[in-house]
Amino acid sequence: MKHQPRPIAAAVALAMLGAGLPAWAEEAATGAPATVKEEAVVVTGIRASKFKSLTAKKNADSLVEVISAEDIGKMPDKNVADSLQRVPGVNTITASGTEGGFGENDRVSMRGTPPSLTATTINGHAVGTGDWYVLNQSASGRSVSYSLLPSELVDTVVISKSARADLVEGGVAGSVDIQTRHPLDAKKPLSASGSVEYVYSDLSAKWDPQLSGQVNWKNDAGNFGVLLQAFSEKRQTRRDGQEFLWWDTIDNLWGKNKEVLAAHPDLKGKYVSLLTGSAYFEQERKRDGGLIAVQFKPSSDINLELTGFSSKLKASNYNRNAMQWAVSPLTHGVSPSKYTISGGTVTSLEFPSTCPAALNGDCGGSLVTDQIARPGASAKSQFINLAGKFKASDRLTLSGKLGSTKGEGSTPRDIGFEVGSGYTGGSYNLHGIDNPADVVIPGADKYAPNADGIGGWGSSTLSVDKERYAQADGDYHLGLGALESVKFGVRFSKHERQLESFKLKTLDAGKFVNVGPTSLYPGDFGSHLGGSVLKNVWQLPMSAVVDWSNKYQVLDGRNLDTEFRIEEPVTAAYAMATLGTDNLRGNIGVRVVHTKEDVHNNRKDKNGVYQDVLTSNSYTDILPSANLKLELSPSLIARMALSKTMSRPDFGALGSLTLNDLVLSGSGGNPNLKPVRATNFDIGAEWYYAPKSLLSVGLYHMDLSSYVSYGTYKQTFFNQTQGRDTEYTLTAAQNTTGRVQGFEVALEQPLAYGFGFNTNYTYANGKETSAYCQNLQNGGESHACDLVGTAKHSYNLGAYYEKNGFSARLAYNYRSAFLNGVDRKSAIYQDAVGTLMGSLSYTVSDNLTLTLDAKDLNNPVLKSYVYDKTGAKQPRSFYTNGRQYYLGLRMKY
Repeated sequence: MKHQPRPIAAAVALAMLGAGLPAWAEEAATGAPATVKEEAVVVTGIRASKFKSLTAKKNADSLVEVISAEDIGKMPDKNVADSLQRVPGVNTITASGTEGGFGENDRVSMRGTPPSLTATTINGHAVGTGDWYVLNQSASGRSVSYSLLPSELVDTVVISKSARADLVEGGVAGSVDIQTRHPLDAKKPLSASGSVEYVYSDLSAKWDPQLSGQVNWKNDAGNFGVLLQAFSEKRQTRRDGQEFLWWDTIDNLWGKNKEVLAAHPDLKGKYVSLLTGSAYFEQERKRDGGLIAVQFKPSSDINLELTGFSSKLKASNYNRNAMQWAVSPLTHGVSPSKYTISGGTVTSLEFPSTCPAALNGDCGGSLVTDQIARPGASAKSQFINLAGKFKASDRLTLSGKLGSTKGEGSTPRDIGFEVGSGYTGGSYNLHGIDNPADVVIPGADKYAPNADGIGGWGSSTLSVDKERYAQADGDYHLGLGALESVKFGVRFSKHERQLESFKLKTLDAGKFVNVGPTSLYPGDFGSHLGGSVLKNVWQLPMSAVVDWSNKYQVLDGRNLDTEFRIEEPVTAAYAMATLGTDNLRGNIGVRVVHTKEDVHNNRKDKNGVYQDVLTSNSYTDILPSANLKLELSPSLIARMALSKTMSRPDFGALGSLTLNDLVLSGSGGNPNLKPVRATNFDIGAEWYYAPKSLLSVGLYHMDLSSYVSYGTYKQTFFNQTQGRDTEYTLTAAQNTTGRVQGFEVALEQPLAYGFGFNTNYTYANGKETSAYCQNLQNGGESHACDLVGTAKHSYNLGAYYEKNGFSARLAYNYRSAFLNGVDRKSAIYQDAVGTLMGSLSYTVSDNLTLTLDAKDLNNPVLKSYVYDKTGAKQPRSFYTNGRQYYLGLRMKY
């Protein structure tokens, strides 16, 4: 007879659920239907995916969320991150930095922390990654780019919100394990499936093919099998935007700025948008790759599997930006003819249409345009992994992994062609962060450079990320009452990250005056942004910029200041006990991790010659964890978890550091950073009140005893200009403290006649708690203590219908504003945004299904902003990527 929970235990669980539950809920929790074995229920489609995911979640000993391949297939999920964004406590962003996003989810974070604090693995092992965007290649974070991981890979995704000793360390906030299919799990000896889709991106107005397929074979004995998967997916992207790249006060400018302030003293200390641009971005994305798995079971006690994966994203891109060049007339002494001020910001600014006579025609320029071409940009990820399991006895099972993984981010040529026009006046008028600014620049449609108004820059960048690893595990069944088994293991790895960067030197850009042919931005540019965005501006074809680079740019050595190389050998060992009684289960364990970090930077010696400077550090982390699951009834479960976790600093935060010998300052990385460490606590309850139904609530607290932020500190370096050691003031990564706490609520509910819905809400309150940020906050900088990635509010709303072969789903995802990072010395916040997606499908036969998927149906505008010192919001960018429609045919055999 099953032991019944004591009244006090039941009271605790109900209190966690909330005292306001209606009476019918209590009856459902204890009624006869709960005794039905759900495993015997046969369901298909959406209901099958819900059943599978909820069953796995319910049976887990730790706090997890589970996504099945069936669930992914019923939504317009084009990479794994698309699926994760609907999980409570999980957030996604469409960029890995502050670049604003490009219409595809790229990074995953958990519970209001940066993406680098969420570990991503495939089948339990590391995966090397790369970024296609050049600035992120230099930033070199640890988070995985999901742009390289198509949804076709997935059998199951397990999101672990609480730590376990047997999980690979590296996720302070949690971890995501993408589990691929195993050949011998197939039901038939030979099976195949595939899809043919065409995607229409309405902003670029182009159709592109998306192809994927898999074949699975196993022998008649069922002990040898091979799985082959392949994908080839192309998409033309276009992004319209308005950018405010330079906020500063006239006081901090140069030239004749003091004459402007003397004429208009009320402008002193007020922030002006000095570069207000219309940014037109185009890209062709081509993702190709596949996975192969070979599985062999020579006996019931031995299981071997070799898996290989490769994915490459070709991502050549071209960005044009036509900017009102307010800094130029202001530094040439041109006073604005009109302006308005609100708080500390100049909200509108207009210059005289002709150059004042007193300046003798020396008024600077009104327009500066950048044509930035990145042909051949790409990202790659690949791994090969050998896994084995051996049942040594009825009590002991041994398993292990051996493999390597590599990722690359490459921009062979980052070409910048810049043209400054003559003076024609111009104006801007802000509308806060609600709508883009009205911008007017007379003559912006004409290619009319100044005599010295043509310039250029360029670089070549390669970021390489790789790891070799070996892991051995044992699981010994004890059967000693509540102590069921003991799991133990060791893991060895060596991670390496390297950034290589070369300069492109511009020889004589001024010769390239008579370019052609030029054209104008598309007529509908900015039409979905709102406001009077500057539209009628000239542009060059990308081929012309590449031709110009071929004529006037050459490689000019390496950017040694920015390059770095990091080697990181790690040794880990763990032991974990599994507990189990009639109604109490869980695990208690400890993981011990030793990390050594060798950071190689380049610094000039006393003779001005660059030398390899090695900074070595090592540290040992003891990471205990406990997960308890109390079954208060067959349908009511209470959970509690307590753990210590760690994540190593981003490679970019450890790496390059740039010094200025004249002003004795520097910025960049800090090779002496300690890892991010946290103590985590979770408590919650799950009520499976009906088949395929769930109401859950959870509280979490994360105490970040060590966190990586940016601040100022002093350090001594050799000063090449002065010829001696001097003390520099560095603005760079440093360790601080913080905390994140909040709660999650989720509801899954099937309804009658094939309908159903799901919803969840997450609250996250994250703050830096150091004395430094508290002093800034007390000094009036109200947002000085915000943590990167913390959105206070996020929620998902979903509804579905499935009957008679027809299936339909809608999902809305919302995330409130959050600090997204630092760019150009400004803290960039992404404003609140919601996205709507939908899916329709019709099953023609057992082997054929027609599909129509849509992403970003509401055509969201991605907005970001910065704060001035008075706490007012200044716009940083407005972007729209348009909608995407996928029409497809899925087949299976």
